[in-house]
Amino acid sequence: MNFLGLWARGMTSRPNRRALDSIAINNAASDGSGANSRGASNNPGSVQYQLRQYAESTLGKASLHEAVLLPEGESLDEWVACHIVDFYNHINMLFMSISHHCTDESCPTMCAGEAYTYRWRDGVTYKDPTLVPANKYVKLLMKWVDAQLDDTSLFPVDLAVPFPPAFRNEVATQILRRMLRVYAHLYWHHYPQVCQVGLATMLNTSFTHFTLFVTKYKLVNDTELQAVKDVIKILA
Repeated sequence: MNFLGLWARGMTSRPNRRALDSIAINNAASDGSGANSRGASNNPGSVQYQLRQYAESTLGKASLHEAVLLPEGESLDEWVACHIVDFYNHINMLFMSISHHCTDESCPTMCAGEAYTYRWRDGVTYKDPTLVPANKYVKLLMKWVDAQLDDTSLFPVDLAVPFPPAFRNEVATQILRRMLRVYAHLYWHHYPQVCQVGLATMLNTSFTHFTLFVTKYKLVNDTELQAVKDVIKILA
């Protein structure tokens, strides 16, 4: 049974505005202790670190809508980059928590229900869109995002170096569009398992934060969001 089926039975919950404040993934992201997590910067004096602290603090306020607002005087590119790192960490933790349920047999393709199937292409090993099992798709995606984040021509670490002109329109949108597919797969095919490991509130909160952010800054188009439109409506 997917998220919508459980919601109809009253077996799931709305996002908790404070949920992400106490999730270990945020601590791992900020202190580097998580083996599978990333941090934009571990230096408390850096802009990336300060933006992360600001983003996390706003998650405890009255509305997630406030958490996506660009801090006054800050770079929108830096704000987007900071959120990409955080969503990467959230998705990585959420998927790893149920990965043993996502096998080649149970999920032979990366999909969201029957209507949406996703193919992998990276232009190197997979030059053409290729159907792969969901677990392999997610692993390839995480490895690909990791390489993007490590590329200082795309995600500069020196404040004197600007982000590339097409950062938001090309780099960020492609990363976030692919991240959305992992959320969609989790809701359609693994929501009961997410509930079993006690991470439903984190998933709902992280996904709500994600959708508010990408719609606020027009980083993912409506067509891509169709796969999870009912979930978005329920969690709103």
